Amino acid sequence: MRPLFNVVLLSLVGSVAPALAGGIEVFRVWPGYRTAESFERISDFFGGGKNDGGEIVRRSQPSARQGYYFLVRLKNPGPAVAAARFELQVISPSSPDPRTYTFTADVPAGSHAFDFGLTGRDWPEAKASAVAWRLVVSAPDGAELARRQSFLWAKPDAGPAAK
Repeated sequence: MRPLFNVVLLSLVGSVAPALAGGIEVFRVWPGYRTAESFERISDFFGGGKNDGGEIVRRSQPSARQGYYFLVRLKNPGPAVAAARFELQVISPSSPDPRTYTFTADVPAGSHAFDFGLTGRDWPEAKASAVAWRLVVSAPDGAELARRQSFLWAKPDAGPAAK
């Protein structure tokens, strides 16, 4: 019984292990809905302008703050990557077809948080959650640097219907 437990445990750990390619590691993704108020900082009230609290924030609709966000923790042990491309594919509860959103951001050396938001008309329902998602980080030349996906993204297609 113990060997079976070890096999199951190792397969689960392997399925959620961080994606590592090109030196950049996506070690955690937290999806969830955020209100516009959750981005307010004390500097907003004292004329200091918008302050994102140390996170690198990109939005599908830059003028809208509330929406469904993917808080991504990256570790980059190598040199900074300028103008990296973040391709986020999301399946929402309203459609089985994935929608693709592309964001551009510099990836500094070290560990950093990125907040990618599907805002405005791209995610109008506060109570809805993503069904499945996949994130691919690429260099400006198109070389894949890292990849991470939800468990349900990897679900195999159903075979032919039983008769």
